[in-house]
Amino acid sequence: MNSEEGRPNVLILMADQLRYDCVGYSGMVPVATPHIDRLAEEGIWFDSAFCHFPVCGPVRQSLVCGQRPDSFGGLWNFSMGLKVGALEPGAYSWARTLKAGGYRCGYVGKWDVHPDYDPTFYGYDEYVDSRASHRRMVRERYPEVRYTNGYLGETDPLPLEDANTHWTARQAVELLATLASSGSPWHLRVNFTEPHLPCRPAQPFAGRYGPGDAQEWGSFSDTFQGKPYIQAQQLRNWGIETYGWDDWAPIVARYYAVISQLDDAVGRLLKQLEELGLRNNTWVIFTTDHGDMCGGHRMLDKHYVMYEDVVRVPLVMRWPGVIPAGQRTCEMVYNLLDLPPTILDACGLAAPETHRFHGRSQLKLITCGVSDASRQEVVASYNGQQFGLYTQRMIRTREWKYVWNLTDVDELYDLRRDPYELHNQIDHPGNASVAQELRKNLYDILLSDGDPMVCNGWLKRQLLGGQTGLGF
Repeated sequence: MNSEEGRPNVLILMADQLRYDCVGYSGMVPVATPHIDRLAEEGIWFDSAFCHFPVCGPVRQSLVCGQRPDSFGGLWNFSMGLKVGALEPGAYSWARTLKAGGYRCGYVGKWDVHPDYDPTFYGYDEYVDSRASHRRMVRERYPEVRYTNGYLGETDPLPLEDANTHWTARQAVELLATLASSGSPWHLRVNFTEPHLPCRPAQPFAGRYGPGDAQEWGSFSDTFQGKPYIQAQQLRNWGIETYGWDDWAPIVARYYAVISQLDDAVGRLLKQLEELGLRNNTWVIFTTDHGDMCGGHRMLDKHYVMYEDVVRVPLVMRWPGVIPAGQRTCEMVYNLLDLPPTILDACGLAAPETHRFHGRSQLKLITCGVSDASRQEVVASYNGQQFGLYTQRMIRTREWKYVWNLTDVDELYDLRRDPYELHNQIDHPGNASVAQELRKNLYDILLSDGDPMVCNGWLKRQLLGGQTGLGF
């Protein structure tokens, strides 16, 4: 059986640390992304897609199996230094289900799922470690190149064709041709490392945006009054506590530039898809692992917070003739947790009955514009990173966001009146019933998905008030 008999080829293009508002199609900031925008125009754009774990490694582990990383011990990046669990090769992987169903599966780029086992241990037939090969190429061809500005970024002296974005795209183009020649339906996952800091755009993209193009984020005036101590501490951890917008503007401009450069690399892949005659029977999915603070709330990177900057993400899909063009949906979805059941559903396959996905198939939503799997809230979690361990759980509805900080003050934001999440409303007496309802819903979802912070019983009282956590 091949894809022309009803099963699509599946191409997943994943950015790293890309904000929702920094894709041109969002219409929110002046970043040019014509190729991603075209995907949206020819398919569906999600206004309300959310990441369920805003840290690179755990969320990528989660995508492999379709379950929340807390449930199997993927608590933070295994490169952090502190020992932590990772998704083991014996765990369920939907790529194996595709492979067993006749698909050829290929993987290019960033992995971050296990320190010892690569994608071929999880159902992929081919793996191209483009990051490692790019580092080797730079050492051999450009031994004089040095980067000096750390995580704040700088212009990349490499020519565009040898920049990491285009190196990854070139290797993906080669693997795409190999998979397409197999005569079988195929799945290819391409994982770019951009625009993860440090942002190092090459020319001509490095000169595309200047500090004057960088719009000050609406959250930049945050004083952290009434918020967890760790948020103000984050600025001191990075040494940016004195930065004003004049300091941030060139950093944000580089972020814009590397996103446009990434979009150009994506365009190379999409062009190859068309030249191989595969456009019409290939389902293209573009998304990211999570967002980036990039100066939002005056912060760098992504840690110890659940702001929209890091949990709201871009998600675009195109499947000609199946997904109607020009759709824009506000249905609340998980950009990664919902993917595995949706992909298997579209391919006419299913996970074993013993495996429970923590997301839902959105096939009806993307093909018919209506959903029989609508949700009223999304939940995200965090457990710590390089500056220490810190546990958070978030529940977000269309109107409210509640963040359970297990060892500090909780957060509650009225997203209608305070879209930039500047004012913590957790102590406002008029919001007591709202907070109580959100805590109960959060508890129920975490319990159902096997979150260790509620399954052990000790913290039940924090979420359910007078109900003791001692009875288990």
